[in-house]
Amino acid sequence: MTLQQDSYLTGCQAVRCTQHMDYNYLQIAKMIDHSLLNPILTDQEMEDGCRLALAYDVASVCIKPYYLKKCAELLAGSTVAPSTVIGFPHGGNTTKIKLAETEQALADGGTELDMVINIGKVLSEDWDYVREDIRAVTDLTHRGGAIVKVIFENCYLLDKHKIRLCEICAGVGADFVKTSTGFGTGGATIEDLKLMRKHSPPHVRVKAAGGIRTFDALLEVRAIGVARSGATRTKAMLDDCKQRLASTELHSEYK
Repeated sequence: MTLQQDSYLTGCQAVRCTQHMDYNYLQIAKMIDHSLLNPILTDQEMEDGCRLALAYDVASVCIKPYYLKKCAELLAGSTVAPSTVIGFPHGGNTTKIKLAETEQALADGGTELDMVINIGKVLSEDWDYVREDIRAVTDLTHRGGAIVKVIFENCYLLDKHKIRLCEICAGVGADFVKTSTGFGTGGATIEDLKLMRKHSPPHVRVKAAGGIRTFDALLEVRAIGVARSGATRTKAMLDDCKQRLASTELHSEYK
């Protein structure tokens, strides 16, 4: 089941989500990494995106690397983390280049880094290379006091590859496993998210990316143990969340 469909939830399921609210606004907002990675975004659009993320108090802003320093300045003093990408979007950079990107990101104030695995090496099943590539970036990121999310790009992989990657990420101490860049041929699916949660230990969190476009989609992945989600439609999703919470509070008041 793909989350890129607009009608992934039946009306009955949506009603159940509204009636049984086991969340508050901040818990939902802190699931969202506001994504500002579209190559045609202007500087002004990225600044506006950072300010929107601040206003909605999301988990992080994941921004194009060259703008990270400015992003960190805009987010300073808030609980919204400045974040960027490493080896994005294809993952084919050498480990040395990924490490240089990591060093620059840390110097620019990044506290969360999303790195892309070497997809061709995974498909070649060169697992020693894959492990050391992820380990190198993870170790350097942790030494810099930041966290790392490892992007699989599941649309190109078989389940056996995804499972092995979960095992490797757990072994090298990665903080998150993540479905997609959002720029491949497919994004997050329920099946992949369940698989990744099943094959990752509790301390490794799961991030959905690609196709999480509505508040109901966010609730659906939350229900299966997803901790974070990349989003470009942050405002619409969180406005919907606020509206439902307010509606429930009003309903309770008049019971």
